[in-house]
Amino acid sequence: MQRSIIDASKLDLKEAIVNIRRVAKVVKGGRNFRFSVTMVVGNEDGYVGVGLGKAQEIPEAIRKGIEDAKKNMIYVPRVGTTIPHKVTGFFGAGQVLLMPAAEGTGVIAGGSVRTVLELAGVKDVRAKSIGSNNSRNMANATMRGLNDLKTIESVSKLRGKTKEEILG
Repeated sequence: MQRSIIDASKLDLKEAIVNIRRVAKVVKGGRNFRFSVTMVVGNEDGYVGVGLGKAQEIPEAIRKGIEDAKKNMIYVPRVGTTIPHKVTGFFGAGQVLLMPAAEGTGVIAGGSVRTVLELAGVKDVRAKSIGSNNSRNMANATMRGLNDLKTIESVSKLRGKTKEEILG
């Protein structure tokens, strides 16, 4: 499926830090420490991206993470305040099961999954993380799940049928 490139400069983006880690590379002279930051950017109206930044100082790592997240933005289709259908996202050993919820339910999700969903603008959704609880894997699995969402309009166009024929 062809992914359209999203111009992040035209969107009013909010940023959130999912996690900051100090990572070490062991070399002959000792350990070299760097910071690894996972960032989420989104406009709370359907556009969201996750990125990774690494640098020797935290502010520089955050800046790199934001730039990476802007490059990896996707559009999240929504039906009212929730997602169109149940979907599972996989990344590494992590799985995230995303389920639509009735209006007023809120975002029932933990950690990085909640951050990604809130910045995507999904107001009512239930999520369950299965397998790994690594926050970076969870954020990426959520992104993959959101990327797999399809609306009735897109499916009907793909199949060359009307919405009524698909709904039955």
